[in-house]
Amino acid sequence: MNRPARVSIQAADFDLSAEVAALRAGDGHVGAVATFIGTVRERSGGGPAISAMELEHYPGMTEAAIEAMIDAAMRRFDIRQARVVHRVGLLQPLEQIVLVSVASAHRGQAFQACEFLMDYLKTQAPFWKKETSFEGAQWVDARVADDEALARWGIGAGNAVIASSPGTPGGANDAGSTNGAVDTGSATNAEHASHVGIAGD
Repeated sequence: MNRPARVSIQAADFDLSAEVAALRAGDGHVGAVATFIGTVRERSGGGPAISAMELEHYPGMTEAAIEAMIDAAMRRFDIRQARVVHRVGLLQPLEQIVLVSVASAHRGQAFQACEFLMDYLKTQAPFWKKETSFEGAQWVDARVADDEALARWGIGAGNAVIASSPGTPGGANDAGSTNGAVDTGSATNAEHASHVGIAGD
């Protein structure tokens, strides 16, 4: 039976029920499916109300980076399948941004793998976010809390220090700054601008 692609980067919205059904279809060993959905918040922290969010990515590079993340999750946890859907383009408050779905024989491994993938996505996948409010539009920097979340898995990242908007020297579009770190089971320093601040986390 043909399995759905493990990674989809798309402008269109996704349907949770359809995604979960496809992930577990025909696999009698699946006893648990854990999912995470990130949505656009109306406010980010204590800032002004957000009227829109725009997400950009590197076509090809982003998909490859997420595939590597799923490979790392498959090595770390006893899971059957995993799927990541990430939207790009212009999004409005309350819209869905990202889906992480993991199938396993048991719930514990599914929950852990889902959280691991989300922590990895927040810091290692080449996405960039721009928020628009009545004060204007601005690129959103990575957060220290996201690096700390990844560090508990034994993986190091310094994105909150070096993150900058696409096209900025030394930032996301600087070829030397995109490293695409892959989990090897030991601490790894991914020196590139990160996926910054999925709303709803």
